[in-house]
Amino acid sequence: MESRRMRSRSQILKWGCYVLALFVCAALQTTPGLFQLGQAKPLFILPLCLAVAVYEGEFAGALFGAVCGLLWDYTAGRTVGMLALELLLMCFALSVLVQLYLQGSTWNFALISMVTAALVLSLDWLFFYYMPGYSWAGSRWLTFVLPSAGLTLLPSLVLFRLVRRIHEEFKIDNGVV
Repeated sequence: MESRRMRSRSQILKWGCYVLALFVCAALQTTPGLFQLGQAKPLFILPLCLAVAVYEGEFAGALFGAVCGLLWDYTAGRTVGMLALELLLMCFALSVLVQLYLQGSTWNFALISMVTAALVLSLDWLFFYYMPGYSWAGSRWLTFVLPSAGLTLLPSLVLFRLVRRIHEEFKIDNGVV
């Protein structure tokens, strides 16, 4: 059985690792030309916050998703709060779905992450390209949204395993025998 101080220290270190991973993912996602295929780039922040939601539960996952969304809004230069709200809702929903219905396997998560990436990018495309009436909005969806969602597969696999490792490393022992 661990003391309260050890549990608190373990939780601080765990969330510190998650925040450090968030900043690394934000840097990777915003670095121009890195991992780029045409116009498309993989998402790094989205799979990280979804993986944290799977392992940490709906409340902590939703809050971390909101923080990730705010950072993503800031780094993308978009309307502040839009991605934060989307990620808050998606992290909450994914955490509940995994707890109730889905198996938390790596490939299952990668598929969910790619579908979620397509949904988030499609909403972004809808509000910022299609609704303003750009004539090239359809080609933007085909050349950016779909390939970016597909490119998110590899970061999803890596980040899911990283979050699993962090979660298991700082797991709290409640004295259950």
